[in-house]
Amino acid sequence: MSVRHNLLAILSLGPCYGYQLRTEYERRTGGARTLNVGQIYNTLDRLERDGLVQRAHTDDQGHVYYQVTDDGRVTAERWLHEGVPATFDEAIERLAMASTIAGADAAHLLRRHRAAATDHLRRLSARPASPPSSGEELAAAIALEARIAGAEAELRWLDRAEALLSRAAHDGVTRELPLSTDVPKRGRPARLTS
Repeated sequence: MSVRHNLLAILSLGPCYGYQLRTEYERRTGGARTLNVGQIYNTLDRLERDGLVQRAHTDDQGHVYYQVTDDGRVTAERWLHEGVPATFDEAIERLAMASTIAGADAAHLLRRHRAAATDHLRRLSARPASPPSSGEELAAAIALEARIAGAEAELRWLDRAEALLSRAAHDGVTRELPLSTDVPKRGRPARLTS
């Protein structure tokens, strides 16, 4: 899963500090996974090193805010609009995140992922289904059936997600979430410089 891309997508909405990013991440992915603050700050350090974020300011409580750079914004936009997630969990996170960010086309992402998932299922199902003649072949057949069942389940989830997006559009649901104004009270304090 791409913590870095999720954080860049959130920071494209405005400056945040670590604990705030954690809260926004959970809010925008439906709690699909919990990130610890240390993981967030390690990712922020790498993003800063790579020129995708920079420190913005420090508030009165000592929280260091980060903001996305132009390169970081381009990276976030590409992630939200292009490519196909590598794993089912990443697909869940990316689609949920895209459904909360103005300008992100969640339906487009869903269609791209459906095409890739359909192709994957087609390739899995095209393998010869000869009866196993050894323990090794039996184990391989069991594993293949699990992968086929997983691909079928992923396509069912995409159908349900598409229905949710369609219903939300029909009902006039405002999908985009602004950054929360309820700023969490915790975060990495400013580093002391000598």
